[in-house]
This record gives sequence, structure tokens and C-alpha cells, in this order.
Amino acid sequence: MEIITKKTLPKTSEVYNTYWKFAVERQNIFFNRISGLSVWTDDDIMSEHKFTNAYRASDRVSQFLIKEVIYGFEGNPRDLLFRILLFKIFNKIETWERLMMEIGSIKYENYDFEQYDKILTSISESGEAIYSGAYIMTSGKSAYGFAKKHRNHLKLIQFMIEDDLADKIADLRSMSELFYLLKSYPTIGNFLAYQFATDINYSELCDFNEMDFVFPGPGALDGLTKCFIDYGDYDESDLIRYVTERQEDEFLRLGLQFKNLWGRSLQLIDCQNLFCEVDKYARVAHPEVKGISGRVRIKQKFKPKRNNISFWYPPKWGINEKIYSNESSSE
Repeated sequence: MEIITKKTLPKTSEVYNTYWKFAVERQNIFFNRISGLSVWTDDDIMSEHKFTNAYRASDRVSQFLIKEVIYGFEGNPRDLLFRILLFKIFNKIETWERLMMEIGSIKYENYDFEQYDKILTSISESGEAIYSGAYIMTSGKSAYGFAKKHRNHLKLIQFMIEDDLADKIADLRSMSELFYLLKSYPTIGNFLAYQFATDINYSELCDFNEMDFVFPGPGALDGLTKCFIDYGDYDESDLIRYVTERQEDEFLRLGLQFKNLWGRSLQLIDCQNLFCEVDKYARVAHPEVKGISGRVRIKQKFKPKRNNISFWYPPKWGINEKIYSNESSSE
């Protein structure tokens, strides 16, 4: 990893220290829940509102993607890529489970547009959401012409697979190349390209260093604005790298003990996501500090899930053997 050194350093605000304290407490909650403690945190804001994990791969949807969609399947790269794209376009576990129930084995080999459209239309017309609310998917109507959004997205996935995307990924050399390749497809902008690149990189389709590339999403831009009063000679991507590189020094400076992910330090994607979360957290903790969006409340309340997660990560990370088999959480 190349250390960024620029002439004029960024200047931090009071929210910058909160960023590190938030990361520590959110990770403490993660381990407290795994340990089965009855009280997970004494932070009132975190107790009341929903925040994603400090590590992106620990979130419920990412865990489902890794364990069920990616590594719960044995097949060729084309079928695997189809599964990843199909899951991530909707990004909703319930939608995937309904498709599995109706279709059985999900792979491109037996893909039929009409069949998938019929199932998704049925779910939608019953009043259930087929898309996650985590991020907004553009309709894709300008590219494929359908009035119903999911039909355009099915055609998008079909186009990407037929364009031999799996073979193209195998020839790439870096995360940034994957980002720009994904971005070249209709309806996929910067934010989705980076999210999809990260998800594909969980699989064996590629093995890129997550520390090689980062692209800030809208929420991260808000968080960066709150954490830094002056960017100096750094752009937004530089700032995320700057923070990621300094994590151990900052925890030490603040006297904080950060429990990392069984030896895995925060990666660029994790620090990018933490800026999104501290933006939300600061709306209550630092209401006087304004971001780009001007939002002043946190919409989502925390509601614990009933079913547990047995945490498991991409085997190439080499951390699964460090997780005790009885460690589970209702995260």
C-alpha cells in the first residue's frame, strides 16, 4: 500500500475524534452480541438507532451474500457472477429466498427472463418490496425501455453476462480496473460500481487488494465534510486512505482499544462506510455540524433480528479458523 504524503495536511473537526470512538463502540457492540451479553452498549444513540457494522462484510446482507450466494454454490464463473449480480441488484435476502423457492437452483444456465419477471412482479404486486432500501437503484428505463424497474435490471444482468463479463474480470489486474469496467455498463454509476466491485471481490472470481482503491459514496462525502474543516491538498478518496492508514495511530492517540476482525484491520471500504455512519451519528451527537445533505435526523430505528448469524468470511482472508464455532449473533 502506498502511503499518501501531501504538502498541506487536512484539518480535522471535533467530529473526527467521534469517528474513531464510533468505530470502536460499533465493533464492541458486534463482539458483545456474539458473546451473548445482555447489554451491548451504554451509548444511547447506538441503542436507539440502526448503524451498520464497522466492517462491511459483517453486516447481515453481506454475510448472506458471502455464505449463501457465493460460497454456497459450486459452479462455473459465469453462473457465479450471475448469482452475485442478481442478488446485489435487489440486495434483499427475502427476494433471493423467494426466487430460490420458486426456481430452485439459481444460475444463468437455466435463466429465463419471463420466469424471473413473473416471480418478481408477483412479489411487487402483493405489496412487498423487492429492492432493499440501502441504496437507490435507477430505473434503467432509458437503456431497456420497460416501465417496471426490475425488468430493466434483469435485462441489464443478462447483458452483462452475455458480454462475457466473467472472462473480462479474470483478465483484470486491480480493483480500480474492475470498478471502471462495471461503471461502463448502463445504469451503473460510481457508487454501485464500487459496491459491486467489493462484492465480486469477496468471491474467487478475482483476488484484488481492497487497499488499492476506494470511491466515496454520497453518505461518505457527508461524513468527510463533518470530520474535516479543510481538506488541504487531499481529495475525498485521499482522505479515506489517509484515515485508513492512520487507524492505529489514531486509536493510540485517543487511548482507544479497537477490537479488529480477528486480526484484519479496517480496509478502505470499511472506513468509507464508517464515514457514512458517522454522518448519521453526528446528526444527534453534533447537531451543530452540518453536512452536504442537510439531514438532521436518523431515520432508521434499531430493531434486533431474531435469527442468529454464524459469522464466516471469504476463506482467502484467512480468518475463519480464528472464529469459535459457537460464536453467533442476532446482528
